[in-house]
Amino acid sequence: MLPSPEAADVVALARDLARRELAPRAAPAEEAGLFPREIFRMLGRAGLLGLPYPPDLGGGGQPYEVYLQVLEEIAAVWASVAVGVGVHTLSCFPLYACGSDVQRKQLPELLEGDLLGGYALAEEHAGPDAAALSTLAVPDGDGYRITGTKTWITHGGEADFYVLFARTAGGPGGLTCFLIEGRMDGLAFGTPERKMALTASTTARLHFDGAWVPVDWRISDEGCGYPIAAAALDAGRLGIAACAVGLAQGALDHAVRYAARRGQFGRPVIANQGIAFLLADMAAAVETARAGYLEAARRKDRGLPYARQASIAKLAATDAAMKVTADAVQVLGGEGYTRDHPVERYMREAKVMQIFEGANQVQRMVIGRHLARDAGYAC
Repeated sequence: MLPSPEAADVVALARDLARRELAPRAAPAEEAGLFPREIFRMLGRAGLLGLPYPPDLGGGGQPYEVYLQVLEEIAAVWASVAVGVGVHTLSCFPLYACGSDVQRKQLPELLEGDLLGGYALAEEHAGPDAAALSTLAVPDGDGYRITGTKTWITHGGEADFYVLFARTAGGPGGLTCFLIEGRMDGLAFGTPERKMALTASTTARLHFDGAWVPVDWRISDEGCGYPIAAAALDAGRLGIAACAVGLAQGALDHAVRYAARRGQFGRPVIANQGIAFLLADMAAAVETARAGYLEAARRKDRGLPYARQASIAKLAATDAAMKVTADAVQVLGGEGYTRDHPVERYMREAKVMQIFEGANQVQRMVIGRHLARDAGYAC
């Protein structure tokens, strides 16, 4: 149940826009690998890009659980856009939580979709370990010189700004957060990655070669980057969980419609117990995963610790999405293996959900550490 009539209206708006505006464009854009910049502007004008942020900054003032349900509605028809909305929302977090008054003046343009954000954390040899990042920010006059390479950056080369995490000293306490313009001297972009799926979502490397950043673009103090990154990652994992549930729901809906109209031996295949039980297991997986991410989001909305629950939600939802989308292909049989139906795309898209925002093996490590800590063991 949604927390307010206004929240119900927001989710209904997202569902309507997803089905009416996004669904017809998804397959052609994915086939051509076209980044849908105009879609983000449309979602911004509709008030869907800044839902968890305050209205006085251009946001929607909605609980996190409402924002996540909007992500789910979008992901049910176009995962590339849902992931992009999640990354954009994540990139606004350091500005909102730790930015100066001057820096936060940019938030309305971001939350209303006039500007698009990116989140530059990952590096080739660091993976999910933010403490192992090696991109350097060296003091130079009234600013810093940035040198290093960021990998797997969603909206790489497309964003108007990036939140960048770079090293100003050794160890976890040596990370600092910066606001980076999308076009600046010393910043170059790699060739977009040739991915299995999410082909309408541009992913590229960011190469910094002595790019100069004024000190006014540093977010918070030197050395405060690690807690900012950790807090953002917890929230980001909930975003991926919601996207995975939306993807699984879209695959389930398509499989049910197909099974209800596909005739075999004089009756629809949904009347066959083998198919009906498969669909029932798919529905149970979707509902269970949804309940998991919503419970974690409600903890976040109440100001309670939720890092362990976020990792559980991400793990459970993305594993469920992989199985549900594969089973949707199975329900459709040979037709499910063709591009005439979206389920084969859904299955390809589900795979990466198990990998980014911390691979599911990493989530198991995180969950295990929380369990050990709660039991009184240091780890």
